[in-house]
Amino acid sequence: MPVLTLPLGFLAAIGRAFLGLLQATGSLTIFGAHALMHVTVPPFYPGELMRQLMRIGYFSLPVVGMTALFTGGALALQIYAGGSRFNAEAVVPSIVAIGMVRELGPVLSGLMVAGRVGASIAAELGSMRVTEQIDALVTLSTNPMKYLVVPRVVAATLAMPVLTGIGDTIGVMGGYLVGTSRLGINPSNYIQNTVNYLTAGDITSSLVKGAVFGFIIALVGCYQGYHSARGAQGVAQATRNAVVTGSILILAANYLLTEVFFSA
Repeated sequence: MPVLTLPLGFLAAIGRAFLGLLQATGSLTIFGAHALMHVTVPPFYPGELMRQLMRIGYFSLPVVGMTALFTGGALALQIYAGGSRFNAEAVVPSIVAIGMVRELGPVLSGLMVAGRVGASIAAELGSMRVTEQIDALVTLSTNPMKYLVVPRVVAATLAMPVLTGIGDTIGVMGGYLVGTSRLGINPSNYIQNTVNYLTAGDITSSLVKGAVFGFIIALVGCYQGYHSARGAQGVAQATRNAVVTGSILILAANYLLTEVFFSA
């Protein structure tokens, strides 16, 4: 009997973790379905939507731009160093453009916004839950889902493709600056190779990924903050969970979307 105690306890712990994961997935799915259901049902709050567009989109431009700029430059250096081993330095412009637009641009933009916006949303709604402001909205006959969740989800879904497009452009520009000034690549050839190898499908996939990532970031942040436990510790846990869960879901969604767009 003692010999079986450890394996059974280990299996029980795995089972509890798996059931907890299923429960969290189901709760998040139902929460997202409710949010989508309220998007087209009045009343609407355009003022709140515009405020969230500014907070999520405009104020995220610096961090997304700086991340993309240095990533594009570093990518150009890495590709040049690897390509020089096979006398293939000419591939630097095309691979930088494809890599930034297809993968690094949307993913890094999503992860940076998840750290900045997802945590902010979770902390804000968690604080409102702790101080009973969400309960006060219900008392005032205001649906918290429509007033708090829907504007943030819609704003993030609309803002992230724009941020992703800007990040892609700045990332390609970072590769251009490093390639022409540091690696000695002809500027005209660099631009020509970028234009020749970058397709409309690459750009479309990048923008679609941005929209999906924005939806995930806002939805997870709202869910964690909306269901935050009482007290400062509960708000801190909700904030941490929003960033971790949002980042993991972004990476998982990126793989699935890449399969859809480029598996053929």
